[in-house]
Amino acid sequence: MTAVFPGSFDPITKGHEDVIRRAVALFDTVWVAVGTNANKQYMFTEAQRLGFIRDTFADEPRVQVEPYSGLTADYMKHKGVQFLLRGLRNPADFEFEKAIAHANRKLMPSMETVFFLTSSGLSYVSSSIVRDVIRNGGDYTLFVPDAVRLKG
Repeated sequence: MTAVFPGSFDPITKGHEDVIRRAVALFDTVWVAVGTNANKQYMFTEAQRLGFIRDTFADEPRVQVEPYSGLTADYMKHKGVQFLLRGLRNPADFEFEKAIAHANRKLMPSMETVFFLTSSGLSYVSSSIVRDVIRNGGDYTLFVPDAVRLKG
């Protein structure tokens, strides 16, 4: 079985890493699909985001990483994958993700969304918090995998 874990991963966090590492216990392959949204301004380039993820999972051949654009349902159809992986940090995430799961099911009736609760010690970590810490010169390394190291 294969799952797709889509996101912008700007940058990947320890919370993302936790969900992906736990998912490989259930799935033969986890595709980390790095999305592009024309309406979003990224801190890191697509190449950097892909590199951070590939470096983080260099020891795990069951994790595959590639960019995608457009609808996640279309990407999953193209890959021939029916399981969508999502991480939940809090009740607000659940409500948001539930609405997306229902819409995705309309677009691709065979899609099943699998929710992973983020480990309790990581439930407060988000990419937006990490970006804010970086912008303000804080120690962002507390929240990201070792592969996410900025030069300078």
